[in-house]
Amino acid sequence: MAQLTYPKKVVLGDITVRDGFQHEEKFIPTGAKLWVSEQLILAGFKRIEVTNFGNPKGMPQFKDADELMQLLHKSKKVGHLLSDIELTAVTIRERAADRAVQARKEGYGPDRILFMVSTSESHHKKNSGLTLAEYWKMCEAYIPKAHDAGMKVCGTVSTIWGCPIEGPTELKKAVEFTQRWLDIGADDIEHADHDGSAPPNRVYEYFSMILDAMPDPSKHVAHFHVTRGWGLANVLAALQAGITHFESAMGGTGGQPANFVDGVPVAGTGEYYYADPTITGLVSTEDMVVMMDEMGIDTGVDVDKILEIGKMVERIIGRRLRSEAVHTGRIPKEMTGRA
Repeated sequence: MAQLTYPKKVVLGDITVRDGFQHEEKFIPTGAKLWVSEQLILAGFKRIEVTNFGNPKGMPQFKDADELMQLLHKSKKVGHLLSDIELTAVTIRERAADRAVQARKEGYGPDRILFMVSTSESHHKKNSGLTLAEYWKMCEAYIPKAHDAGMKVCGTVSTIWGCPIEGPTELKKAVEFTQRWLDIGADDIEHADHDGSAPPNRVYEYFSMILDAMPDPSKHVAHFHVTRGWGLANVLAALQAGITHFESAMGGTGGQPANFVDGVPVAGTGEYYYADPTITGLVSTEDMVVMMDEMGIDTGVDVDKILEIGKMVERIIGRRLRSEAVHTGRIPKEMTGRA
């Protein structure tokens, strides 16, 4: 009998506290961010993304970056576990990377920082303010600085399957960018479907190309959005291609920095993205974990605890989120006695 083939063990990273919360139009209290971070660690996540060290004037959701990192390192609940946890912070530009290096020197900095390139020149310029040539040069200078400070570097490749500004893009170019990241010293690569434009067949095609060219699956992290409802289909396609590392956000939250926070218009990421925070979003952590558990995949996390955290994240944000499993639960394994 024919069966699907896919890895039976995966590594999951949750990025709720950074990517998930960044699209909210109200500031999520630092205490709530700390609680979610602690609970995710206690649920078994070894990788979480917690903040962005970029300019808080444009992204006020991260005005507490230093405070949150300090609180996590002082946490009585999880502080003793952090030696086994990888905390990531986004650092798109030089000043953000310098902040992360300084925080690391002071004992509370991230274990891993993240730089971002887009295969679309116009999208990249919009996100970073630099041309691709200028940005690659910056990264070549800053990756050694990060390593000297004891931090890993993740290089993101975006607009793999399409660009909201330029339209269609070439998969081959994203493969070339991935190799370039590794050549200049990046420790791993986040392959980002940044706006939900990736159909499952092209996800399978792309990751097959990636693993043919760079076959170590630990170097590749799949990042999908659910803007058009294809998120879990893309997770399955990536699994079938052989990908073992994934990231997601509780409740299918996230997307990009909000353009409006606490009643004040801010820069965010501009008008070419969706303004409605209920449209964009990443793959739901809860739904992905439950699906993988049903498929017999070892995720390393406590499924029931994840569902409980998901219920609380809905209360923190203040609305029904996009996870189905939080409300439907896991598939029963025993007879309930009900008709």
